[in-house]
Amino acid sequence: MKTAWDKYKNGKLSEVMDFAEGYKEFLSNSKTEREATKQAIALAEAKGFKNAEEVTSLKAGDKVYFNNRDKGLCLFVVGERPLVEGMNILGAHIDSPRLDLKQHPLYEDNGLALLDTHYYGGIKTYQWVARPMALHGVVAKKDGTKVDINIGDDENDPVIGISDLLIHLAKDQMKKTASEVVEGEDLNVLVGSIPLDSEDEEKKDLVKENIKKLLLEKYGIEEDDFVSAEIEVVPAEKARDYGLDRSLVMGYGHDDRICAYTSLKAILDVDKVDRTACCILVDKEEVGSQGSTGMQSRFFENVIAELLEKCGQYSELTLRRLLSNSYMLSSDVSAGFDPNYPGVNEAKNTAYMGKGIVFNKYTGSRGKSGCNDANPEFIAKLRKVMDDNDVTWQTAELGKVNQGGGGTIAYILANLDMEVIDAGIAVQNMHAPSEVASKVDIYEAYRAYMAFIKDIA
Repeated sequence: MKTAWDKYKNGKLSEVMDFAEGYKEFLSNSKTEREATKQAIALAEAKGFKNAEEVTSLKAGDKVYFNNRDKGLCLFVVGERPLVEGMNILGAHIDSPRLDLKQHPLYEDNGLALLDTHYYGGIKTYQWVARPMALHGVVAKKDGTKVDINIGDDENDPVIGISDLLIHLAKDQMKKTASEVVEGEDLNVLVGSIPLDSEDEEKKDLVKENIKKLLLEKYGIEEDDFVSAEIEVVPAEKARDYGLDRSLVMGYGHDDRICAYTSLKAILDVDKVDRTACCILVDKEEVGSQGSTGMQSRFFENVIAELLEKCGQYSELTLRRLLSNSYMLSSDVSAGFDPNYPGVNEAKNTAYMGKGIVFNKYTGSRGKSGCNDANPEFIAKLRKVMDDNDVTWQTAELGKVNQGGGGTIAYILANLDMEVIDAGIAVQNMHAPSEVASKVDIYEAYRAYMAFIKDIA
């Protein structure tokens, strides 16, 4: 069976492997959407992109980015054509399933200090227990200062975690369905067991008090500051080569930082484009894309209006025509075929690892509900561009009809009257703490996004 690996023989394999090293570093250091945004800005500025807030006018060839509350980003390379003729847009999300600390998380129970959580996105709760975890996030204090939290990923840091019931006492637990084996309300993170040294014999919850003391000494934060914090519990692991041949990458957050990185790299690596190129990295996709940092906010439209103004081309009609004339790849992952679970797929319409970027004409569930169904004329254009650039690609659906389904940000952009299709990378273990993807698919996605930016018209 021919795969994307076949064209990287005879000394060309290093192209794939070298690209994966940059991605592994990005993934290891982007455990949250804020960290992904910070890294993306650093990479963009190194490539000559400027903060749009510092720019008053733009012309063809200029490169700028707009920062959305440090949790999302929109980057542009201004093209030679007037903006009214449309843009080529790559869009990916940088949030991933995880556990969030509640607003009042810290408590003590029988000599153990714990943090209460609320899971974010669709997860199998039983996958998140009995493994090393880390705390990443930010605390916003009343005086206006912000404190970054990062505990558990440095090898000298302690880790935290959620306990599981030992098999010896799990008779009743083992009778439960998978969705009930670990209840969402029971995802409580163990963070300490040493009581505070106190002369007050009446003082209670001394283990909790000791954790509060440690947080105050190291970070200058008090218990009340959790109310205005955004702290995520994520796997304490770095992205690693996977497989004896090192052909795969295992790590937390492939969905969807794998497409975010390849989309970002594509726009960073182009110097001159005919149609204006755009890469938008957004938050909140895993919970419906609502909110000021989600794709459903007006941020994207506002940014386009700002871009038009800085290019001296703004009018409401121009904005609407620009959107209508644009093409977009919703860069998001697809479900990679797993030989251990073949029954959920229909073989002719499945994403296979090692066979290149995946185009999903539609996602949704049950009768395509909630999907963007890409138009065939647009798909034909993409076929030509991919083939002309020797990009290895495939098409797929997300499982058998009525098996399940999923969604992306594609329909939101399509609702703005532009041509959109999902295009991403096949991933195994999607939404688990450790996901798996093929290095050659990662590289082919980058090449596909580059071809799309430069050649689709």
